[in-house]
Amino acid sequence: MNRKLIGVDIGGTTIKIGIITYEGELLHKWEIPTDKRNSANHIPEDIWNSIQDKLTEQHIERTSIVGIGVGAPGFVDTSTGNVSVAVNIGWRNFDLGQAIHELSKLPVYVDNDANIAAVGENWKGSGNLAENIIAITLGTGVGGGIIANGHVINGTNGTAGEIGHITVEPEGGAPCNCGRTGCLETVTSATGIARQAKEAVDAGKDTRLKQRLERNQLLTAKDVFDLAKEGDNVSQSIVAHVTDTLGYAIANVATVINPSKIVIGGGVSKAGEDLLRPLRYAFEKYALPRINEGCEFVIAALENDAGIYGGAYLVKQNHS
Repeated sequence: MNRKLIGVDIGGTTIKIGIITYEGELLHKWEIPTDKRNSANHIPEDIWNSIQDKLTEQHIERTSIVGIGVGAPGFVDTSTGNVSVAVNIGWRNFDLGQAIHELSKLPVYVDNDANIAAVGENWKGSGNLAENIIAITLGTGVGGGIIANGHVINGTNGTAGEIGHITVEPEGGAPCNCGRTGCLETVTSATGIARQAKEAVDAGKDTRLKQRLERNQLLTAKDVFDLAKEGDNVSQSIVAHVTDTLGYAIANVATVINPSKIVIGGGVSKAGEDLLRPLRYAFEKYALPRINEGCEFVIAALENDAGIYGGAYLVKQNHS
């Protein structure tokens, strides 16, 4: 029998689902809306109903499915599949793994979505099954996943790897969604970069960001990187601050983990070498030379599919 794995990536707007062979070939992928009504209690049922429909449509025997691996936002107890808090979904102490298991009667494994993305990227993306890796997603927030000696680091209660919440500005930092101030994601996320650009315009600085804002009614991280490349001094200063801060934080994490690869993903990573070049420079400045020598920066390859690959690999890892 051709064994198959199911990976699920739960996002605030959509839920991505994939059927993947045991060897890692993506057979089918699709999305369903994230239904947040009634405290999002219907999500497990929505997921399983959608999977059943796809199995029927593709004439796939349910008995060929080894299990389901799920990436969920928020804080996850991987031993139970319980999501203690997922603010953007509306869950508190939600037994996600148990709910899907009761519906499907299949083994179900749940981890934090950033960890799952790291696992997926390491399996079939830029990681190439590195034993020690730091994966960082620069999007609306900053997500992080750490793999050490081949295993995801979860910590005591599933909170390890929250790189976006390293304090980088102890005093006077911007407010963070976690309730504190000065977290890494307030500086280096797409949202944080756009905020700094808007602040520069509001402060009356001489920058072409002002024209972008007047034309588009908003500013994005892409605007900042594009204008920095075109020689806008204020945009260049923002990019320098962002990459220096990110390099500083990664260097400190790398000192603990000693990774061979640091994978950068998310929307901000689309800047490519315009991001990596100054980021490498900052990392070299702050990291121990021996840490730096053994470490390579790469851009994530799987983009939005990392989560479903990671979910599938979570099943494979528990059944190998």
